[in-house]
Amino acid sequence: MQQSAIGGWKKFRGNRVLLLQGPHGTFFRRIEQVLISAGVLSLHKINFNGGDRLFSTLNAHDYRGSMQDWPEYLAKFIKSHQIDCVMVFGDCRPIHQAAREVAIGQGIQFWTFEEGYIRPNFITLEQHGVNGNSKLPTDRNSYERWQLRELPLERSVPPSFWRVTGFSIAYFAATILMRWRYPHYQHHRPVRVMDGLYWLRALGRKWYYSWKERSALADLNGHGGTRPFFLSILQVALDAQVREHSKFASIPQYIDETVRSFARCAPEETVLLIKHHPLDRGYSDYSRLIAQLTIELGLQGRLRYIHDQHLPTVMAHAKGLVTINSTVGLSAMDHDLPVKTLGQAVYDIPGLTSQRELDDFWQLADMDKPDTVLHEKFVNYVIAHTQLNGNFYRELPDAGIAGLHYNDDPEARDSPLFSCLNQLGENSSHRLDAGTSSRTSPDSESACKADH
Repeated sequence: MQQSAIGGWKKFRGNRVLLLQGPHGTFFRRIEQVLISAGVLSLHKINFNGGDRLFSTLNAHDYRGSMQDWPEYLAKFIKSHQIDCVMVFGDCRPIHQAAREVAIGQGIQFWTFEEGYIRPNFITLEQHGVNGNSKLPTDRNSYERWQLRELPLERSVPPSFWRVTGFSIAYFAATILMRWRYPHYQHHRPVRVMDGLYWLRALGRKWYYSWKERSALADLNGHGGTRPFFLSILQVALDAQVREHSKFASIPQYIDETVRSFARCAPEETVLLIKHHPLDRGYSDYSRLIAQLTIELGLQGRLRYIHDQHLPTVMAHAKGLVTINSTVGLSAMDHDLPVKTLGQAVYDIPGLTSQRELDDFWQLADMDKPDTVLHEKFVNYVIAHTQLNGNFYRELPDAGIAGLHYNDDPEARDSPLFSCLNQLGENSSHRLDAGTSSRTSPDSESACKADH
């Protein structure tokens, strides 16, 4: 399926667009160029710190006020510039949470960029919000009715580690050096002088753990076979998807609950591997907590903490995967791996994930493998409606102005599974497409009654 240079961006023709915070680097400059080429009437950007200003677009404005005054400022800005559409990167940052409320309250479009639901070759662009704020259908029947689309060839994204490293160092340096200009700005995570070197520290730790854990999977082999294990996926300590879309206040709370459930209910011969998030190497270390739980619960030899194992290889040998709401859960289904989510996730759908209580999952995971046909339809639907083939930090070759392949499939956009979220204002020219189903979770009694 051929794509034009503009592709799906043509849906924004005739809109007045406002960009807020984007990924570190030049991504929003690329978006500015493609939106102008697509025929937007105007494009503005608001900067909140020196890093935003460093990578700003042409028609940029500085916001130097407080978070308390931000919603009122934005509402006036939208009115005075007749904004039809607000675009952000990540909808759970405090700045963007407030912006989402203002935009929806004024009946204008709110679009969110985020890391891809389908990894590693996609990013997400979704209206109304992503993850826990997504309006993708959450009932099995919607996807079973979906007719598979022929999608464009998926291009592999080029490596971007060093590009991200350079952008991050520059962004944090500019944020720190220009604090005087934005005296009220509060970043969604602490900004420290050393944060600019975070990616370099992460690289060193990656090499260290790759060496230290080189025999981690081999250690599970014993007596002629592989010792069965479950995989628990950790997320970034300050991940907004944890804070906003789960019952957990922190990653340690998730670890504690998961490990205690495993100790109570998992078969005695099984092991639990806890996988650290690669982007959290420089910020968090749960070794002490895991060591304490190992001793307290008598899990010597059954609880392992790993960092840089090749995740597809690990998933290919696991009995099941537990996560809060990481997109790794969706990747696990490619390996026919049973998945249990403990928070809101767009893929937490009967037939894809286990709907049992966690205590039951350890014993009955083999009965909860994802439905292959449903999984294929879900992935096809999500790509058709929300995924752009590409990368925030590197441009794909031959991918048009923005360096992204944005599929333009009117039949997918007009899917009967989507309906209007709200009535748009008179200035808006693009309808809101989103699923309207609400999630329900079946109740189940735990098979394990004893507690430690």
